[in-house]
Amino acid sequence: MVRFPMTTEARLPHEEMQALIERGDAEAVCEQLDDLAVEDIRYTIHRLGPAEKVRLLHLLSEAHSDTAATLMEHFGDSQAANLVEDLPAASAASILRELDSDDRADILRAVEPDHAQRIIQRLDPEDAADARRLVAYPSNSAGGLMITEYLAHRATESIQSVLFDLQRHAEEYARYDVQYVYVTGERGELLGVIRLRDLVLTPGDRPLSQILIPNPRHVRVTDEQTQLQAFFDEHGFFAAPVVDERGVLVGVVRRAAVVEAQAEQAGRALLAFGGIIGGEELRSMPTRTRILRRLMFLCPNILLNLLAASVVAMYEPTIAAVTALAIFLPMLSDMSGCAGNQAVAVSIRELSLGWIKPRDLWHTLNKEVGVGVINGLVLGFLIGAIAWLMRGEDWPLIGVVVGGAMCLNSVVAVVIGGTVPLLLRRGGVDPALAASPILTTFTDLCGFFLTLQLATAVLL
Repeated sequence: MVRFPMTTEARLPHEEMQALIERGDAEAVCEQLDDLAVEDIRYTIHRLGPAEKVRLLHLLSEAHSDTAATLMEHFGDSQAANLVEDLPAASAASILRELDSDDRADILRAVEPDHAQRIIQRLDPEDAADARRLVAYPSNSAGGLMITEYLAHRATESIQSVLFDLQRHAEEYARYDVQYVYVTGERGELLGVIRLRDLVLTPGDRPLSQILIPNPRHVRVTDEQTQLQAFFDEHGFFAAPVVDERGVLVGVVRRAAVVEAQAEQAGRALLAFGGIIGGEELRSMPTRTRILRRLMFLCPNILLNLLAASVVAMYEPTIAAVTALAIFLPMLSDMSGCAGNQAVAVSIRELSLGWIKPRDLWHTLNKEVGVGVINGLVLGFLIGAIAWLMRGEDWPLIGVVVGGAMCLNSVVAVVIGGTVPLLLRRGGVDPALAASPILTTFTDLCGFFLTLQLATAVLL
């Protein structure tokens, strides 16, 4: 009888990575990463625990800092900052110097200030100066989103000298994603831009001032994210120069950076809207942290729900007499909440895009009332018809009660959903975080009150 040797099941990529990290084999880690597709790399590193991620980055920080920097790009800024805080300053600096200046600043901005300063001190003097300057800008401004890797030359320089500089630093400039050469004056003020094609095809003895495109479109270092979005929506540029209050060129903001910032803002809003507060949550985070972040949202909601429950308690005799109402109360609560959340989502989106301001309360109210009335009539008719069909023989008027309450509460829901985000923004509160609990409380309260009060008046 022939016996075949037993084969062990191949380990999954993250299990293999864990073993390599445990052995401290940086070369083997790099080889495994080279063999994996991008989506598999992302999956593998996110299956590692927090301590394993820190050990992985520390392992790669000496001889393979470029690989470690590539891995950092797969983490969100807050998660990357948490990992950097657990790394020695020297290891963190060796990784961050491989990143683009805007990504480096985003991470340092989220790191504990003392540790961030220790890391900055270990960067090259030029990178350190850029980091200190960029970290000082708000993250959602042009200054916070711009990069400092760009090509700028004085207007008096010759084309030949610029081409020579490009050839001499070709390897370094390859990382810059160069589209234009920016031309500046003696004080560094932005004078114009030159397309690379014009630079290459023009006789080399001419000065840059003869071929530049004067007065280029630009943004201010203080411009906010909504202004940047409007700029790129209007102009089909891949990037735009950033100038300070004196007109001095200080950086370049890329369209991709603005789009990425918008996506991150939308992601944070979605998490907050879903009750995840205190930053992003990942299942690789410590369980205690995840529990606390969720309870911070859930516990206050107990008090809010007690308000709605108190209304039901007030009408306990009505429910005892008309038990069929208990069937429809959850339906009224859910449908009204859905209608209100639609209005909340529209208001939060328009606020984030700058299409409305907190002062536009009456404009928003007028727009929502019309929608609420029509939708309320339709929903009220449908639910009233369902209630009549289910209980019509016993309670001929129950369909009128349930339908009327649904109609009125739908109007209340969209009015609250549309206006509460504006009121919260005016008060300095994040609408994505607080609008949903407030909406749910008031729609439940009003829905229960309207249904039970109508039932008391009509059916008893």
